[in-house]
This record gives sequence, C-alpha cells and structure tokens, in this order.
Amino acid sequence: MSNTTACPLDCYDSCSIVYEDGKIKANKTGLTNGFLCPHLNHYAKHKTITTPRYKGVEITMDEALLKLKEILSSSYASEILHYRGHGNFALMQGVTDYFFASFGSYLTDGNLCDGAGEAGIIEGRGSNKNMTPQEIAKSEVIIFWGRNPHTTSSHLLPLIKDKTVIVIDPVKTEIAKNADLYIQIKPHADLYLAMLLTRFLHINDACDEEYLQKYASEFEEYYELTQSIRIKATLEEMDVTLGQIGQIIEMVENKKVAIVCGVGIQKYEDGADVMRAIDAFGVALGLFGKEGCGVAYLGSSRANTTSPFNTKSKRISKVNTPFDDFKTVFIQGSNPLAQMPNSLRVKEVISRVENVIYFGLHENETSEIATLVIPAKDFLSKDDIRTSYSDNSFHIMNKQRDSQYGISEYDLSKYLCEAFDIDIKSEEEYLNHFKEFSIKQEDGSFIVKGREEQAYKNGFDTDDGEFLFLEELEKIKSENDKLHLITPKSAKSLNSQFSRDKYVYLHSSLGFLEDSIISISSKNGTIKLPVKHNDNIRKDSILIYSGTKGVNNLTSSKHSLDGKNAIFQELKVAIDS
Repeated sequence: MSNTTACPLDCYDSCSIVYEDGKIKANKTGLTNGFLCPHLNHYAKHKTITTPRYKGVEITMDEALLKLKEILSSSYASEILHYRGHGNFALMQGVTDYFFASFGSYLTDGNLCDGAGEAGIIEGRGSNKNMTPQEIAKSEVIIFWGRNPHTTSSHLLPLIKDKTVIVIDPVKTEIAKNADLYIQIKPHADLYLAMLLTRFLHINDACDEEYLQKYASEFEEYYELTQSIRIKATLEEMDVTLGQIGQIIEMVENKKVAIVCGVGIQKYEDGADVMRAIDAFGVALGLFGKEGCGVAYLGSSRANTTSPFNTKSKRISKVNTPFDDFKTVFIQGSNPLAQMPNSLRVKEVISRVENVIYFGLHENETSEIATLVIPAKDFLSKDDIRTSYSDNSFHIMNKQRDSQYGISEYDLSKYLCEAFDIDIKSEEEYLNHFKEFSIKQEDGSFIVKGREEQAYKNGFDTDDGEFLFLEELEKIKSENDKLHLITPKSAKSLNSQFSRDKYVYLHSSLGFLEDSIISISSKNGTIKLPVKHNDNIRKDSILIYSGTKGVNNLTSSKHSLDGKNAIFQELKVAIDS
C-alpha cells in the first residue's frame, strides 16, 4: 500500500501528502515542496463525528442505513433533494449524485463560491483554463488582485521571491505590506479600475498591437466603451489616483506579467463582468499563451476528464434553494445553515423539511438540526482521486488506514443502489476510469493528460479564436451611506470547517471599543459580534471572516447576473452600537 495521498479540501494548494507513523507530512516533490498549508497543518486536531444518530439518539451504522432506506422509501423521488457541497473535493464524492439522479431525485445547480467569475472568463475566452503556479513562477511582475496568498494559496509564496509585486485589495494583507505597489481600492470598484487600466494602456501606446490584431480584433470597440467612463469622478469613487494607474502601466509594460485574482472580486451581481474586464486588460497586454504570462483565477478542475456519475437530473438553485419544497433533504459535505447566503431564510425553510439527513465529517449548524446524521470516512480511510483548479496535478489518494468509524461515499451509494435495484459498478472500476485521464511524470507524480502548460497559445476557444470583449456596462446601484461588507477566507478555517472566527473587524477611527458587542444589520437580517480593531481595513468597510457564525444573516440569496453565483458582498451594512 502506497503511503502517498493528497488533501481533499476545497482550496488552491491541493497538498500532496506522505502518511508516516500515523501523521500527515508534506510531500517534498512538486508544488507542495515540503510544507503543508495552514489548514492541513492542523487537520488532525479537529474531532470528527464517530457515531450515527437519529432524532438525537445514537444508533449503529447498520441502523442508520436501514433508517435512511426507510426515509427514502417513504418519499416520492420528486420529494427528495440531494444537496452536495465541496467539504471533500475529490472525484469519488460524485457517486452519490449518481444514485440520487438515477433514483429520480433533485440535485442542485449554481455555485456559492466562484461561478460568476468563471462565467465571465468563459464569455470572453470560450473556456476556463487557468494560469498554473508553475507559469506564475516564470513571471517578472505579479499582480495580486483581491488574492491573499498567505491565507488561500501559500504554495505560491516561494515562487514569487525577487519578483515585482503589485497588490490591489481593499484590505492591506500581509502580501500588500511588502508589495512594490499597493492600491487599497474601494470594494466593488475592480471593474472600473480594469477598464481604466486598459484605456490608459492604449493612450500610452503600451498595448500589444500585434497580439490584438491576431486574437482581439474588436479591441477598438471595447476601447470606445472604456471612454464612456468619467475619469475624475470614477477615480474618486474607486479611491485610486491617476498616478497609481500610471505606476501600474509603467511596471507591467514589456514584462512577463501574471494577474492572480481572488474570488472576492466577483461576489457581486456583475461579478462576471469584473472578471471579464480584468481578462481584457490581460488581452491588451498580450498575456495569454505566452511563457510566464496570463490571468490566474480558478480553472476548471474537471477539465480534460469526464465523470461516470454525470447522470441527467432535475436541478434547482444552490443559492436560494427552496428546501421546504421537499419532504427529504440529503446534505453531503456541506453546512448550508451557515454557508448559504441569507441564513435566516435558510433556517426558516429547512425547519419545515420533514427529514433532514446530514452526511459529513464534522458537527456544525446543519448536523445539529438533522433528523439523521451519518458520519463519513475521512480522506485517509478511503481511496479517491483529486484534480486541482489551480494547476494540472492529478493526485491518487491512496487509502492509508482502516477506520471503524463512518462510511465512504461509494459504500453508502452502493448500499442504496442495491436497496433500490439500481446498477452500480465496482469502486475499482470507477477509480480506474478516472486514472485513465492521468499521465505519470519523471518524478513519479501525475498530471491530467492533455492539459496545456501555457493555455491559449493558439488563440481562444471561441468560435473564431478571438477574445470577446464586454459590449455594455450596467451600473449597479449601492447604498452610499452604509459600510461595505467584506467576507474573506480565514487562515484558521475553511468556510465553516475548523477554528471559526467570532469577531467583526473595524478600523479604529470608527470609534467602537475593542471587545464591545455591536449589532450589524442589512436588509436581510442582523448579527451581534464583539469588535476587534484592524487598521488594515478601509474606514468605509467592515470585515467578517467567512465561516463566522451568523455572518450570512446579512447576505442576500440573489444570484449574480451570470453564473448563478452567490453575491455575498453585494449589500451594504449598518452598525448599531
């Protein structure tokens, strides 16, 4: 049995692991390079659920499976919803989709995290292929646009030493403190900054004209759109100076540039347009398809693979899910009562569901209210495969130990398929299916077969191979007398997993005493939290980390205009002391 596996968590790093003497250790090869990310370093410290329970009473796993069969049998297939998150990001997790789709139940559609940005990328490029960390390492200039690598992608840090670093972020993060240029942009101003950068790039004759003629022949029309932006008023609105725009252009001209974007920039109604405008700036510089150049966001982790679990099914929104339309809701690897937007609505509608089944590793708000709780096996106790949305790695997750607790996704699905007379292949067949999409490297690691090292070398994946620019701007209204809500990732937690934060962070000049309890309110609800001062935050903003209990009382269950994405940062908030 091989002692190598990989982290299943939903993050950029996808650490490669060696399991020795009962401990998780970093693989010394590849991107992991001998160190684990902050989340995985403390993975073993967090207790998992060991015993199933029904209506609060502990039962055996055999009893839990029989109860699950009984619950599903007592519901019409159309009365059952399968709500699956990405608490575990590995490919075999989708086997439960196969069962519920085959059974005739509903699955979800949409995204809580990155769907708007991906939609904007696809609209412009025709596909979503990422700039890999290996290519970022070859850059001369790196723009971290709303991305905080110390928290979300720590394996980038060794790759950016001795490079010119520009940071654009409403929060003065660790990377911003040491950047060659830092712009503390106003939240939700990224679209206009990207368009003005493109406009002044053209004015300064700094565009890659040869590239534009070949792969973006409609650039002049897009430039006319950028001219519709009023420069002075927009600069004031963004809290950016003309001098800073000039500095960026001077720093990137004729350089190998990587624009590394975070997901916060697109958590708005027009999130797709934001990402598309940043892409357009990259196109104007001629960054795509060249060594050490490009725009990095989240690529499609499933690119160049196909899943045997993609059975057609009826689907409903994952963002504003009408849970109370169903008699039975099966929740896997997710905590919707905390992580879905507009938590008060979610709590109300899910309280009317007769059977809430929670299948996962850790106790949380959703497991606490579940009718039936079924513990899952952790990633060390089962075989799986994972691909990455950051790079082209392909990780074979070999089982490392036996565990008397929990049940794997495959074994649960096999039980249900056999109980309801649905064909299912062996676990080995499914694993071998996924392995067909990999190719072994000289160092023994694997990558996804057929993925490009430098994406878009021969143009874009649109009908004519050219980039498609934005054609119009839609002004999104906001409440100017209130504070921007920023909900970034925490270094100590991954959404609602692990050590969750409990504070609201404010600039000290706002006058609230540290540790005083304040009430924060929006159109959707309120939350009371103790105050911590953080003068790295803008005075017009408050910061509450994703995963903080109650933060999504504030947020809206509306979708982005494209991509069916949650828009966690769209509404402004007020403070009542």
